[in-house]
Amino acid sequence: MFTVCALYHFTRFDTPADLQHPLQDLCRDQKITGTLLLAQEGINGTVAGSAAGIDALLAHIRALPGCDTLEWKLSTAQERPFARMKVRLKREIVTMGQENVDPRAQVGHYVEPEDWNELIRSPDVAVIDTRNDYEVAIGTFEGAVDPETASFRDFPAWWEANKDRFHNKRVAMFCTGGIRCEKSTNWLLQQGVEDVYHLKGGILKYLEEVPEEDSTWQGDCFVFDGRVSVGHGLKEGPHELCHACRRPILPIDKNRAEYEHGVSCHQCIDETSDTDKARFRERQKQIALAAKRGQTHLHQDVTDEGADD
Repeated sequence: MFTVCALYHFTRFDTPADLQHPLQDLCRDQKITGTLLLAQEGINGTVAGSAAGIDALLAHIRALPGCDTLEWKLSTAQERPFARMKVRLKREIVTMGQENVDPRAQVGHYVEPEDWNELIRSPDVAVIDTRNDYEVAIGTFEGAVDPETASFRDFPAWWEANKDRFHNKRVAMFCTGGIRCEKSTNWLLQQGVEDVYHLKGGILKYLEEVPEEDSTWQGDCFVFDGRVSVGHGLKEGPHELCHACRRPILPIDKNRAEYEHGVSCHQCIDETSDTDKARFRERQKQIALAAKRGQTHLHQDVTDEGADD
């Protein structure tokens, strides 16, 4: 059993590069895998390891400048959800691409999971899912607006094109763990939207704390690790990952004619060329050969950034 830890914290790191190697070394020594992103605005990541190893990592991070109030969310996985450990330097710990967005200055009103249902059922509240389209496709809150964005950096343009729909509405936003809402609510407040709310701890905290019989969540929640999705009580969901397009699929989707392991699924079959598919087949061949040698191939990790949220 592996402990999975999702964390983020906005703070000021003057020289994030100085933090990279000590974190990498600690994770190696503790046999922790996953991804941590470092930027001048803070830290974000999802990692997995033993309970003791995760405790050691959290103690290290909480000792970093401004991180003493770090919060995190724990869950479990039956199998190791990441193949390797990456500590990366980035411009942003979650990419919105907007100047002067600073969640340390102000964010929307935090809403505890137990109060979320009452808020989103109010007739004067518009509920907006800030996640990517492939995440929304497998689960979202009852009545939520889907911006159908391919990435978080598309959200500001979507809002600009659709903001008149939400005139005289209170805006309630949510994402997987909370980090995208920290940025999006700060940005909306800067745009002059007055009543902005967001789900504290994100979907993961809601699924952990709100009983299924009281839940307004429908479907499963996409996560950026080998579990692919989780449901109520943070139990591992049924989804797998298409290793060609990295979108979630159900086991039954593997029976479709469009599916070829590591090469295509029904969602991406028409998005790649024959040359791409040939390259993907060669990649799968190398992964299989590495597995026979008892090794993990470089491209076997199911995540890209591993810490989008």
